[in-house]
Amino acid sequence: QVQLVESGGGLVQAGGSLRLSCAASGRTFSYYAMGWFRQAPEKEREFVAAINWSADTTRYADSVKGRFTISRDGAKNMMYLQMNSLKPEDTAVYYCAAGATTIYEPDYWGQGTQVTVSS
Repeated sequence: QVQLVESGGGLVQAGGSLRLSCAASGRTFSYYAMGWFRQAPEKEREFVAAINWSADTTRYADSVKGRFTISRDGAKNMMYLQMNSLKPEDTAVYYCAAGATTIYEPDYWGQGTQVTVSS
């Protein structure tokens, strides 16, 4: 059974940092693009960041560029999102995703982890 499990969410003050982790199991995701999406209350889910299978290409939403860093460890089947200088507008449920062809049409989703940034 393929699973993506996020962890590391929580409550943090504005300006603080959090590190999200995504643990993949059930298959190897070595050749999958992986990424993070988020969904705030009453808003549609949006793209946050992505990393290709070889970890040499990353992409970020304009709203998080310079503050968030995505990384992955293929040997451990793990992916991470380091979030710095957090803002209240970053408050959302963050989802891990994996796509064989493109991260913008993921084949697998995690269950999500809540990130709340207080002002």
